[in-house]
Amino acid sequence: MSYVRIEKPRPHTSVIVLDRPERMNSMAFELVVPLHEAIDQVALDNDTWSVILTGTGRGFCSGADTEHTEPPPNIDGLTLTRIATRAMTLLADLVPSLRRMPQPVICAVNGAAIGGGMCLTLGADIRIAAESAYFRAAGINNGLTATELGLSFLLPRAIGSSRAFEIMLSGRDVSAREAAEIGLVSRTVPDEALLDAALDLADQINGWSTQGVSLTKRMIWAGLETASLDAAIELESHTQLFVRMTTQNFEEAARARREGRDPDFQD
Repeated sequence: MSYVRIEKPRPHTSVIVLDRPERMNSMAFELVVPLHEAIDQVALDNDTWSVILTGTGRGFCSGADTEHTEPPPNIDGLTLTRIATRAMTLLADLVPSLRRMPQPVICAVNGAAIGGGMCLTLGADIRIAAESAYFRAAGINNGLTATELGLSFLLPRAIGSSRAFEIMLSGRDVSAREAAEIGLVSRTVPDEALLDAALDLADQINGWSTQGVSLTKRMIWAGLETASLDAAIELESHTQLFVRMTTQNFEEAARARREGRDPDFQD
């Protein structure tokens, strides 16, 4: 039995579902390993133009599993310190794996996003939260650090350093409403409307050039790490010129406006 499944409820959109509701989709290796596999599979699907990541039950992902779970794969003959390194590498690569996907990733946060689960939401490009969702940087609550899986890099960039410090050091819950107010999520919607809201957004994105969307995603992520405005503009200029000169998308956009129809970008 796999605790991760892939659905395709609408054309060109794949939904990756964390499906271990009895453990609030915790980051046990029996879920993490198939999640990696699902991300890799969907990333290579040329008919998938947008991706939604969500969970089942009352939790999106509750972070580390405190119950007995399976060990990480392929550890025969390894010492404890090497097993620990392999385990952490599997967990730590989840966020970069989402970032590497050519498709935009919409995280539909259906419930609690705790610890590593909160970090996982920040690997997505867009976050929409159900009204019942909440977030907690729970490492600090467990006597560890709140800094894991890229949170110290991503959270200050999403909401500013002062709010990030306060949330990560206090270990308090952040409601969906507050998350929307501070920019941690784009918006909140009623619980029952969450998946449709994410699918509708994916449909809107899918109406544009897949190449334009993919390169826009790459440029925004690159911009978060670019050291200067001049460097960002240089990267943007080359990317924009590349799409302009190697496709007929701009001409098709102009034709569609003249003819009063939606554009049909062929890249």
